[in-house]
Amino acid sequence: MTTTDAAGPLAGLTVLVTGASRGIGAATARTLHRDGATVVLHYRSAAGPAEAIAQDLGDRLHLVQADLSEVDGPSQLWSKTLNAVEAVDVLVNNAGAWIPSPMLDTDEAWKQGWDANLSLNLWAAADLGRSAVKHFRGRGGGIIISVASRSAHRGDDPEHLAYGAAKGGLAAMTKGIARGFAADGVLAYVLSPGWVATELSSGSEADAIAATLPLGEVTPPQDVAEVIAFLASGRAKHATGTTIDITGADYVR
Repeated sequence: MTTTDAAGPLAGLTVLVTGASRGIGAATARTLHRDGATVVLHYRSAAGPAEAIAQDLGDRLHLVQADLSEVDGPSQLWSKTLNAVEAVDVLVNNAGAWIPSPMLDTDEAWKQGWDANLSLNLWAAADLGRSAVKHFRGRGGGIIISVASRSAHRGDDPEHLAYGAAKGGLAAMTKGIARGFAADGVLAYVLSPGWVATELSSGSEADAIAATLPLGEVTPPQDVAEVIAFLASGRAKHATGTTIDITGADYVR
């Protein structure tokens, strides 16, 4: 176990990171903690990886379990978080999944895909965003960082249309929060990664994808985590409402 003093650009801040047991979320939790933040690490079912991160980082790390695909999952997560820490300064809406919604499959598969994508990739983040805004307004402000996708802007393939639509909704919601609650001190940002080196794109698949990309490599999760840590610091106040593409020039708008 590593015990560190709360020093760094995020010292004194408490950050809730959803979907943080693996991939971008895990890299983000580690990076925020490195920079001095107290981190609430949310996980759904991957207790082992979450506990390993907690064992590695030591203090200033709280584990909270919740299933955000369930109707009451977001409210349970928020309640558990405020039971673990006094207050939240930053919400990182990272939890999500690339869930199929095959357009040419059965009616049932089509509907199930849309329901699953909207529940996890949009509704959960919307509910948490609402809780965060209400919380932040009573404390003089706060920050929301939503991890969307390049699919939010260019659409996704025919097997994942609902995923792209849900991420597009997430981006629109976050930008609306930025515009609607700036006077309350609430800042909100959207990140739109492309291919990221997680379980979804690893091994030979990652090599094949990398060969098609301008930088010749799939984006490391750490690249996304570093941008999140910078935005969480509050040092980019007037960038609120911004969408930041992290695609290695694969998708340029």
